[in-house]
Amino acid sequence: MDVTIGTACGKVILFGEHAVVHGVPAIGLGIDRGAQAKVRPASDGLNRLRIAQWAIDVTETDDHSLARAFRAVLGEGEQAQAIDVEASSDLPPGAGLGCSAAMGVALVRARHPNASLAEVVDRAMAWERIFHGNPSGIDAAIAAQGGGVLFSRGAGATPIRIRGELILCVANSGIGSSTKSMVEAVAALHRAESSRIGPIFEEIGAIVALGGRALEVGDSHAVGALMDRNHNLLKQLAVSIPELDAMCSIARGRGALGAKLTGAGGGGCVVALAPNHEVASNITEGWGAMGLDAFVTIVSAVSTSAHRASPAVEASL
Repeated sequence: MDVTIGTACGKVILFGEHAVVHGVPAIGLGIDRGAQAKVRPASDGLNRLRIAQWAIDVTETDDHSLARAFRAVLGEGEQAQAIDVEASSDLPPGAGLGCSAAMGVALVRARHPNASLAEVVDRAMAWERIFHGNPSGIDAAIAAQGGGVLFSRGAGATPIRIRGELILCVANSGIGSSTKSMVEAVAALHRAESSRIGPIFEEIGAIVALGGRALEVGDSHAVGALMDRNHNLLKQLAVSIPELDAMCSIARGRGALGAKLTGAGGGGCVVALAPNHEVASNITEGWGAMGLDAFVTIVSAVSTSAHRASPAVEASL
């Protein structure tokens, strides 16, 4: 029996998180970790989603957030035949690395292997809204497109050139965070203190513009300095926490060109830019000494392309 497999990449946001929700562009990078979904016709006539690593086994009619997201991807009246989906990810959930978006894009690609990029993102956004309420769309865009992406809510995702390679170190604080809650908190802060928060968003927008140019010319020192500036502005938005600040300080102390939280904040992950592989090892060792899970990912103009869907035949079926 034929099996269709869809994959998608995770992401880090290099510049612009939170401000992107309010119309400011952001830059994100696809990384070489992500998600996979495997679709086969169901034997029992039920649309089912299983994620073994999270002990998830739901049908589309269950009262569960994943079941509701599954229904959103399936769409009304589009199923000619019920499907059984096995999904997995090597991204930690709730850590700012785009786990849910990667899962959604992989599922859409496996279910609709001939869908255009725009259709994949649109369906994945239906999945994302179940979990995040008012997501900017950058996670789904990067999960579907990969590489370097300049994203804004008005213009969508545009590929950006990256000269040379970026050696990124990523560590998970182990502290869970709700993207929806953090986005809502920043929106409330903006409403209450618009005269203070508006200029912060504007400065983040300037960092995004400078960061894009630095990436295009391969000025990694400028990229790192801008990452530090962006993190300080995120602290002013009250989305960083002492643990993330400490992780950034350790990375800088071990030779990082820059370090910042990535994603919604309140927990989740930190990303640091290393000038070479030796320093990258030094950074991850420092984080490891804190008991943190860390890894290194390399991003270049050609390294992290968007994953696709492919048919496969399993002899065991």
